[in-house]
Amino acid sequence: MLKRISFLLVAVLLSGYMIVAIAFIAPKASTAGVCNGTIIDVANVSLLRFISEAEVLAILKAGGLSPTGKMLGEVNTSKIEEKLLENKIIHRAECFKTVNGKIRVKIYPRTLLLRVFAVGRGSFYVDKYREIIPTSGVYPAYVPVASGFISEEFARGELFDFVEFIRNNRFWDAQIGQIFIAQNGDVEITPTVGNHQVIIGRLTDYKEKLDKLHLFYDEVLNKIGWNKYSVINLKYKDQVVCKR
Repeated sequence: MLKRISFLLVAVLLSGYMIVAIAFIAPKASTAGVCNGTIIDVANVSLLRFISEAEVLAILKAGGLSPTGKMLGEVNTSKIEEKLLENKIIHRAECFKTVNGKIRVKIYPRTLLLRVFAVGRGSFYVDKYREIIPTSGVYPAYVPVASGFISEEFARGELFDFVEFIRNNRFWDAQIGQIFIAQNGDVEITPTVGNHQVIIGRLTDYKEKLDKLHLFYDEVLNKIGWNKYSVINLKYKDQVVCKR
């Protein structure tokens, strides 16, 4: 029993020694010397990029926070993060010092779903969290565009749901080119194939209306031609009203 207790005591002491030794041996971020570089890492580089590494560096330079060439002890990583978050396209920013005397900045951009050109309200983006993002200071984003008489509430609500559905549907994502909201509230779309406008009307039952349009494409336009009509109206229940 005594031998077993002694063995356990030795094991505990050895474990403690190893932890302390690793703590001293493991590389630590340097706080001495001059910062010899800034590494910018923008997350989700395989997706649409709405802010570049060069723009991040430009933001830091304009704010007098560019760390390269400064003493590492004088670099305030918290201030760098705060400055970057002033840019509305940046959802999260992380800044830290590395073991080789550099500053690393990790940027997590917002995911933009839609750009709106609203009559009387100007232009803005809507991100995936339904937040309104001003276009000022934002890298141009290639996302679906809606124009017309659009309030911010409508953009975050019904219009957001409609665009999200389109983007998640391979056929409609390729087919719908532009979205316009008329003054009476009707939603109109311009397809990428065919010289016609489609009047959706209100968005309360847009899935059923798009199903009806898909069926009309398959059974009618594929047979008589895609340029036969100038307007296809889906506003009315169980009807497809066409205008030459």
